[in-house]
Amino acid sequence: MEPFTYARADDPAAAVRQVADGPRAAFLAGGTNVVDYMKLNVLTPDRLVDINHVGLDKIEVTEKGVRVGAMVRNSDLAWHDAIRRGYPVLAEALLSGATAQIRNMATTGGNLLQRTRCPYYRDTAWACNKRQPGSGCSAREGFNRSHALLGTSEKCIATHPSDMCVALAALDAVVHARGPKGERAIPFGEFHVAYGDDPAKENVLAHGELITAVEWPHRDWLRRSHYLKVRDRASFEFALASVAAALEVKDGKIASARVALGGVATKPWRAAEAEQALVGQAPEEKVFEVAARAALRGAKPQKFNAFKVELCRRAVVRALTTVAAMP
Repeated sequence: MEPFTYARADDPAAAVRQVADGPRAAFLAGGTNVVDYMKLNVLTPDRLVDINHVGLDKIEVTEKGVRVGAMVRNSDLAWHDAIRRGYPVLAEALLSGATAQIRNMATTGGNLLQRTRCPYYRDTAWACNKRQPGSGCSAREGFNRSHALLGTSEKCIATHPSDMCVALAALDAVVHARGPKGERAIPFGEFHVAYGDDPAKENVLAHGELITAVEWPHRDWLRRSHYLKVRDRASFEFALASVAAALEVKDGKIASARVALGGVATKPWRAAEAEQALVGQAPEEKVFEVAARAALRGAKPQKFNAFKVELCRRAVVRALTTVAAMP
């Protein structure tokens, strides 16, 4: 770990100013991701600005929707009664991630900014375009069992690690940020960016911009939602494939659908093609199978992860079947 200075901000404006003024400065929230990578010399900020005392820790639930402060801890959000009853897909996603101890520290904003767990990114002995642009991608010719099928490029096949973000993609969330140029609202689908020629850029935030909140609109039918995570072991493990699913059924037909994928893409992946295949159809297995094929139509498997295509298809069918059976 390289030397760094530490500062504590008492309000969002001060935090933004202190990070914006330093090209290598970074925000410190729960520290569950940033500190890990500092120990590995993957991230090397020269200043950490602690934002644990700037507020931003409220969960506000109204008839119009939900607004969650960036500093709300994952465990508090997962066990909030309104979230568990109205948006089970989010509660289940949060509780499937990491461990109870980590969820007690990890924050909403930090979850949106999680860096990949690609082993070639985490080990500075290997070439990685995400860590050092232009150096190459060791994962493409390496052991890529855990890597992405969707959204990949010639320069990067790293998988986005978050469970929470997959659920937020299905909830039509909006990210609120504050930076040196003021405040803005970013639709969740536009927050994370495709890797393309610059895998090191993972989202649209400028340096010094601070996530302040995430919100999403209320829809009664989101009570019929589910998060399914398939992984190698039952806890403290990242997804091989995951699905956030929700269905609105009227008069025996699917009126609205939400399907998002995790563990198989370079960012939280909203499966719009699957949703289109579902709307207007009866909620039954053969329809779900068509939607699952549509969700993975653009998959580009690597040498060791082709099994994920069928695994994710089956997960989509299972998640939708679970939702359809809900009262």
